[in-house]
Amino acid sequence: MTPYSLAFYVDAVTTGTVLGLGPADSPERVAEVFGADCGENAGRGVLSRDYGLVEFHWQRSHGGDPWEGHHISVQVHRLAYRRGALVDGVLRTRYGRFAPRIRFDKLRRLLERRGVPLVEIPEYAANTPYYRTYWQPASRVTVSVIGTYGEYRTPGNLRVGDVYRIQVPVTAEEVAARRARAARVT
Repeated sequence: MTPYSLAFYVDAVTTGTVLGLGPADSPERVAEVFGADCGENAGRGVLSRDYGLVEFHWQRSHGGDPWEGHHISVQVHRLAYRRGALVDGVLRTRYGRFAPRIRFDKLRRLLERRGVPLVEIPEYAANTPYYRTYWQPASRVTVSVIGTYGEYRTPGNLRVGDVYRIQVPVTAEEVAARRARAARVT
């Protein structure tokens, strides 16, 4: 394995989890693993916990209902800013140092060697051509990559071909809907 914790990204894309936590895990379970030191945003029916590099999101219909997991996002682009402790101690303990940028080609090669293919799927119209999105069907993970320079430069001065974000879950139904939307536009 190469330095700068590519193993973390390979694990996340391969398993659809972060340190064994999946999108369906409760806020209490996430706190058991990551601790209580996070930015929390709670609103009407939504809750998110921001651990710097990793965010967990939940939703519920009514105030008394339990939180239901919605998604996890790994905000890789934040590392390019090099501000503060974006990599939580538990991640650093497990995976070591994190590089400020991750090249998609390198991540993809490592995944392919492990038999974990990524399939390109259409990006939302507003994000085209600035981002490209790749999907791993078994783990239901998407990897968003900087596709071209935008009007204002890329976020965090990332380069074309750098990983922007990893997100789970993205279902086969969502991918089919994106493909249908893209077919109608072209």
